[in-house]
Amino acid sequence: MTNLKGYITNTDIDAERVIAEYHGLWEERAFRISKGTLEMYPMFHFTERRIEAHVCTCFIVCKIYKELERLVGFNKIAMSVDHVLDAAKTITTIRIKMPENGSCFTKTLFLTEKHLAIKTLCNQPESVS
Repeated sequence: MTNLKGYITNTDIDAERVIAEYHGLWEERAFRISKGTLEMYPMFHFTERRIEAHVCTCFIVCKIYKELERLVGFNKIAMSVDHVLDAAKTITTIRIKMPENGSCFTKTLFLTEKHLAIKTLCNQPESVS
């Protein structure tokens, strides 16, 4: 099945501009992100405290997503936020304990092209303990 959309306007602007303006609406975009990528749906809660906590959690998730989107653009990463998140799920961090002196250090492994593309977002120096 094909996803078809129709737009009706009361102006004389061309179709490409109508579509571009529609996709630029942040309210619509936020709705698409929350229902699609973030999979946020209404929940039924019994207490005011739980309702507030749910709304707060949804807001924080949206804010983190938007900040990641900003960082992806700022760092000129040629990937969508969704692809960045998918790639990030496959990055591995290992902890190595040296047998000689017992000191430990962690190393994040960026093994693929996608990992290397989003490495600037991680900004993690190696830690030694």
